[in-house]
Amino acid sequence: MPLTSEDFKPFGDVIEADNAYTKSINEGNTTRYHDLAELDLSAEGGKPGLNIFRSKPLPKPLILDLMERHPLSSQAFYPLGSSPYLVVVAPPGELDPSAIVAFLAQSDQGVNYHKGTWHHYSLALGGVSDFLVVDRISDDQNCDEVRLTGDDRIEINTRSTGP
Repeated sequence: MPLTSEDFKPFGDVIEADNAYTKSINEGNTTRYHDLAELDLSAEGGKPGLNIFRSKPLPKPLILDLMERHPLSSQAFYPLGSSPYLVVVAPPGELDPSAIVAFLAQSDQGVNYHKGTWHHYSLALGGVSDFLVVDRISDDQNCDEVRLTGDDRIEINTRSTGP
């Protein structure tokens, strides 16, 4: 399904310029698209971190067998290239494989996963893709992973979403 702010709201924020609050800055030469996501990074002494993640496409057909969540913070991804990518999520709480949803994100859309939202790691489609990532930096454990097995594994047909 296409990534929209309304459909993604239970999982986090869609980061995009459309419908954002704007203001003119830098003597009118720049438009600021303001406060695009609800970042939540400071729990238990964490601090904001700015990173680049480089993701390789998975072999096709895509078989997804791992989900993760960050119980202490949000995590924001914004693509730096021109290829669409997949966003796969499930609601917070105990992971329910039947509640997993996949979204097709365009290259001008980022996502901010709310604290505790289950998600698959970045799913590049058109080739190796870089993502600007804002997340929580700390010395504690802030990543839970669940391995999907058997019928809980997810197969995604990408014929219509990428090469």
